[in-house]
Amino acid sequence: MHPAKKPKAIRLAVVSIAMPCVLIRRQSNRGFAGFHRLSRCRHNAACITLRLGRICVASTSCVLRSALMRNIRLLLAYDGSAYAGWQIQPDQPTVQGTIEAAIKRLSGETVNVLSAGRTDAGVHALGQVANFRTGSPIPPEKWRAALGDQLPTDIAILESDEVPWDFHATFWAKSKRYRYVIANQVVDDPFLRRYAWRISQPLDVAAMHVAAQRLIGMHDFRCFESHWPNKATSVRTVSHVSVRRHAGWSLWSGAPTGDQPTDTAVDDTSSDPFVSLEIEADGFLYNMVRAITGTLVNVGRGTWTADDVERILQAQDRSLAGGTAPACGLYMAYVRYAAGDARTHD
Repeated sequence: MHPAKKPKAIRLAVVSIAMPCVLIRRQSNRGFAGFHRLSRCRHNAACITLRLGRICVASTSCVLRSALMRNIRLLLAYDGSAYAGWQIQPDQPTVQGTIEAAIKRLSGETVNVLSAGRTDAGVHALGQVANFRTGSPIPPEKWRAALGDQLPTDIAILESDEVPWDFHATFWAKSKRYRYVIANQVVDDPFLRRYAWRISQPLDVAAMHVAAQRLIGMHDFRCFESHWPNKATSVRTVSHVSVRRHAGWSLWSGAPTGDQPTDTAVDDTSSDPFVSLEIEADGFLYNMVRAITGTLVNVGRGTWTADDVERILQAQDRSLAGGTAPACGLYMAYVRYAAGDARTHD
């Protein structure tokens, strides 16, 4: 009778710890021997020994963290004045880079923070949505306060929670709403210079609102895109656009403004100093909102009419549209998701 053979030890090296499984590379004395997938492994190990189908875990410094991995959603607001936009850029301060550095200080992890939209240099946010995956034991709802202690005062985390593993702040968004703020006043208020575009000439807001309605629907918006083409297509669908006067600070909340029916006439007898352009679409082109603002301001000044806006839209020529409004007045107001996905205004 032959003695029982001692089971061979097969060393397994970690290849990936992305949820919901850990993918490990199986090695033997003869080299590479295939892959094994460990579902929701809860062990800490530098190597795993596979013996007759049973996994034995050794004491090590390498951690398999798949059971702890979570997808965290952040709702945030920021003053974009000091940043070169959302997206990380070499040797420049960015919102994404600042948040990722704060997460690393808290958890020791290098993560990729995804956003609903990549705001440009100097553009602000009232309701930006972002997400990142982490193996940190910090409870999802505690990330708000924890990150708040690590971030500069011009970035605020408003909410944090756990979302489904496959939630993606960019791709799950149904639409985004931007707000452009104009300070329509003679006095150059020093406290508003970074947050609104001052125009001293009186603006006909009612005419601007009427002209803006020509933009509703699905169109090729290349006439409002800087450096076209930047995307595979410049066709977008605008579901809401309005121009209204406001008294003041209600414009600096994430709640929608100007949601009256868009065919309702605008009362422009108010002396309120702020004018807002509110626009929602399934996507936006590079500088699209700022170019639309510059075009509608020409309507407000009496240079153009609603028919001119229609003509510009049909011509698909950027040189025919208005100038690009300054970045300081633009805000990402909020992001709309399907009910139950994440923050929603449905």
